[in-house]
Amino acid sequence: MKYVIALLGFLMAVTSASAQTGYTLKPGDVLRIEVLEDPSLNRETLVLPDGTIALPLVGLVQAGGRGLDAVQAEITQKLTPNFAAAPTVYVGIAELAAPKAAGGPAAEAPGVNIFLMGEFSNPGKLKVEPGTTLLQVLAQSGGMTNFAAKKRIQLRRGTSVYNFDYTQVEKAGTAAGFDTVVTEGDVIVIPTRRLFE
Repeated sequence: MKYVIALLGFLMAVTSASAQTGYTLKPGDVLRIEVLEDPSLNRETLVLPDGTIALPLVGLVQAGGRGLDAVQAEITQKLTPNFAAAPTVYVGIAELAAPKAAGGPAAEAPGVNIFLMGEFSNPGKLKVEPGTTLLQVLAQSGGMTNFAAKKRIQLRRGTSVYNFDYTQVEKAGTAAGFDTVVTEGDVIVIPTRRLFE
């Protein structure tokens, strides 16, 4: 009986892996990345609207429009200089992007989709009302973790990057810059605080 259960578990894993192998990744998918030799690199990461993912020691990797095998191979290749031998990297799908409504964009509830990365209390995709400001996004997301680099908050819009200092809001009570209205596809990044920051 023990062998039958083990065999069933193995067959389910193989079926799941083969189903994921033929899948083409798209923005909004969440990938699970595991590096056998360094568990500190293990994480789940969102495929951004431009199709990229960002990883420590690797940088940006184009994931959108590619299969898991291609993404896994590129991550392995970019990580290899940091190890004595090529690391063992596994890339899987943790969560699929939400499907579009049958009626297309017109059938969706009105709102602006933005993406939160880094030291947010609740990172991921967030739908906000049109006209929502950056400061309101911070409030709606549940705020920042204790490790947030508050002086280096980034708003990424297309190829442009805008930097904001939240400590000015805390000290002076002024929301200068944080009154910026977010638009569809904006990515807000809160980096991890450095040692003496």
